[in-house]
Amino acid sequence: MQVEQRRVPDDANVLPVFDSHMHIFDPAYPMTANAGFLPDMFTVEDYLTRVGALPVRLAGGAVVSASTQGFDQFYLLAALERLGPGWVGVTQVPATVTDEELVALDATGVRAVRFNLHRGGRGVLDDLAATARRVHTTVGWHVELYVDARDLDDLADLVASLPAASIDHLGLSAAGLTTLVKLAEAGVRVKASGFGRTDFNIGQALRRLWRANPDALLFGTDLPCPRAPRPFADSDLDVVLDTLGQEAARRVLHDNAIAFYRPHA
Repeated sequence: MQVEQRRVPDDANVLPVFDSHMHIFDPAYPMTANAGFLPDMFTVEDYLTRVGALPVRLAGGAVVSASTQGFDQFYLLAALERLGPGWVGVTQVPATVTDEELVALDATGVRAVRFNLHRGGRGVLDDLAATARRVHTTVGWHVELYVDARDLDDLADLVASLPAASIDHLGLSAAGLTTLVKLAEAGVRVKASGFGRTDFNIGQALRRLWRANPDALLFGTDLPCPRAPRPFADSDLDVVLDTLGQEAARRVLHDNAIAFYRPHA
C-alpha cells in the first residue's frame, strides 16, 4: 500500500524537489552495526512527516542504502512500493550479483549501486570498476560513492573512468574540493546533500560546482542524517536558492536528478 504524500499546492511559484539522497530505517527489517553504530528508526511515515511542511512540492526521490543495511533488498523494495511512482532505489550488491537479479531490481525502480569508501575501507575498491561497468551495461545504472574528497587525488582517474557516477555530500572535505570540481567538469555528479557534514562554505562550493557543470549538482536532504554533526535544516533549501537563483536552483533541486535517475512516472 502506498503512503499518500503530503504536498503543497502545485503552484508555479513552488519549486519541485527530487530528494536525491535520503534513508529509510524500518524496524521491520534487520540491520548490522557499522563500527558499533546503529541508526535510530526512521520510517517512510517519519520521512513524509518531516518533509511535508517544507515550502516545496515533493516530486520523488532516491532511497539510499546505508552501510548498516548491507545487501538487504527487502527493506528497499518495501520502501519503494510504499512511496510509489517518482521514487528510485540506490542499493548495495555483492560482486556475485547476477544479471537476472539486476534486471529484476531495475524493474522495481532501483537505479544505482552505492559504494561506501568513507566507512567501508579501501577494500571496497576491489570490485568498484568492474561492478560499475557491468551494472551500466546491463541495466543502465550509475554508481554512487560515499568518499571523503581528501582521498580523491588518488582516486580521480578511476572515478573519471567510470561510465556514470555521483559523489555524496559535496565530498565532505575542503581538502579535495578542487579535485571534486574537476571531476564535475568531467561529468561526475555531486550530491548537494549533508551540508552539516562538510568543513567548508556551502555557498562557495555550490557556485564552483555549478560553474564547472550545471548538470552536476543533485540536491538531497540526507534525512535522517545518521551520524551527521548537524542534521538537515529547512534553511539548507534557502542556501541553494540564495546562492544559485531560481532557475539554477530548479535544476539542482529537481531537473538534474530526474535526468540522471530516470524514475517511473
